[in-house]
Amino acid sequence: MRWISKPKPNQETVLSLSNSLGIDKVLATLLVQRGVDTFEKAKSFFRPNLAELHNPFLMKGMEAAVQRIFDAIENNETIMVFGDYDVDGTTAVALMSSYLLTLHPNVVTYIPDRYAEGYGISTQGIDFADDNNISLIIALDCGIKAIDKVAYAKEKNIDFIICDHHRPGANVPDAVAVLDPKQTDCHYPFDELSGCGVGFKVIQAIAQVQEQPFEELIPYLDLLAVSIAADIVPMDGENRILAYHGLKVINSNPRPGIKAVLEQIQKTELTITDVVFMIAPRINAAGRMKQGIHAVELLTEQDMNLAKKFAREIDQYNADRKELDKKITDEAIQQIRENNEEQNSTSVVFCETWHKGVIGIVASRLIENYYRPTLVFTKSGEKLAASARSVKGFDVYNALEACSEHIEQFGGHKYAAGLTLLPENYTAFKRAFEQVVKETLSEEQKTPEIILDAEVDLIDLNPKFYRILSQFAPFGPANMKPVFKATGLRDNGYGKRIGKVENENDLPEHLRLNIIYGADDKTYNAIGFGMGNQLEDIVNAETFEAAFTLEENNWNGYTSLQLMLKDVRVTE
Repeated sequence: MRWISKPKPNQETVLSLSNSLGIDKVLATLLVQRGVDTFEKAKSFFRPNLAELHNPFLMKGMEAAVQRIFDAIENNETIMVFGDYDVDGTTAVALMSSYLLTLHPNVVTYIPDRYAEGYGISTQGIDFADDNNISLIIALDCGIKAIDKVAYAKEKNIDFIICDHHRPGANVPDAVAVLDPKQTDCHYPFDELSGCGVGFKVIQAIAQVQEQPFEELIPYLDLLAVSIAADIVPMDGENRILAYHGLKVINSNPRPGIKAVLEQIQKTELTITDVVFMIAPRINAAGRMKQGIHAVELLTEQDMNLAKKFAREIDQYNADRKELDKKITDEAIQQIRENNEEQNSTSVVFCETWHKGVIGIVASRLIENYYRPTLVFTKSGEKLAASARSVKGFDVYNALEACSEHIEQFGGHKYAAGLTLLPENYTAFKRAFEQVVKETLSEEQKTPEIILDAEVDLIDLNPKFYRILSQFAPFGPANMKPVFKATGLRDNGYGKRIGKVENENDLPEHLRLNIIYGADDKTYNAIGFGMGNQLEDIVNAETFEAAFTLEENNWNGYTSLQLMLKDVRVTE
């Protein structure tokens, strides 16, 4: 693990901000690192304001999109709301369809089958629209590369509005409107919206034209918070504003579907991290294990009893998913070992029976074992389909583009992508991908890194410090939870390994330390998940240093600060 300290910001700026806000210099440093270097910027950062959202009509294509929707309503056309089967897609469909139904009764939803139709706009979906006299399709979280599919729809006199946030190709579909802030000729001020976020800008624009109060759109923000958290988009700009207020809706007045899920996980107040690890996997499980439309039904259901029923079903899908992804991960690791590929620059594995719904999760699991760009393939109809995941700093999308002669179709982001190819091209692709990565992956990118925000003295970590630090939330890319470094630490002799063990000869895998620091007689509790094997080194060390985040621990009515260890190093 490489420890990398962020550059220290200008100390005059830090001191000025510290004085104007009346906060600790470490906290002021964290703010300046995030571009928050004035009192006014700090005010916006700590109190995200919905009034600071951009005018939706700044987005290229918005006027045409809104006009086509109003035309459809006026002409009593049926509108199909089409979306991807992941969390971003299903929340976007739930948001758009439920809003349009307040204006127009003829709205249907469609989520493609992950296995029969695959990712993105499908001919089956277009044929369904044609068979049911649907003349307008609004595609959410997909479609930016669906040139042929949109042309096919046009032959059937079906119009498309594309609402996407993925990177476009050289050309875009010939749709009525293409809304994607990542288009080079789109000058919208913020280009990191989620797919659901682009959909929200459409309903914001419709509301603006109708002079509908913005307050009436706030109930939709719970869906936006879930999509922003799940899709790992940068937590700054409009995303921070929308996630901040969306979390407020989740924690105060969520829609019945989200409320039913909250009752299952038995937690009354959620952070964005809770949404990532508790809400999003359940919604995702519907599209992975069954049909994404089940997630839309959950998120749009108004009857609480039915919502509870849907939530129970989706919880079971999630339990099945967990079991399956563990099994496939074990098989993939075994395949890498049997093929003597542990020293490769990439992990590329394939089994035709692997469940397509969990290969993305398996790819992420493999990166935890072999830190390198990873692709997991399975059979999908007559082709092979894969999920790609990457490591910090390496653009897997560009690597796939360099191997495009072997690929049928691909799309995605810098760190996550999907692709399909013909079975006969698998071996050639695997060789080409290995070669491209081998030539372009730097030595630094081969080792996981911890970015350290600031070095601290443990004695300065008090309740006031934590109270202000917690207001940095919601956390995510571009505003990660701060990681601190502390040195000169010792264990007080009560450090131990903790956790359940499957066999009596196994050792618990987690670590609990009671840290003492300098002459201070106070004990600081610390937990390190998966770090149990470092106990002996720490116990035998004179001193050690730690990289950690800070959390509040509530136990038996007593609240204390707890260090969540990321890594420890024995001091030489």
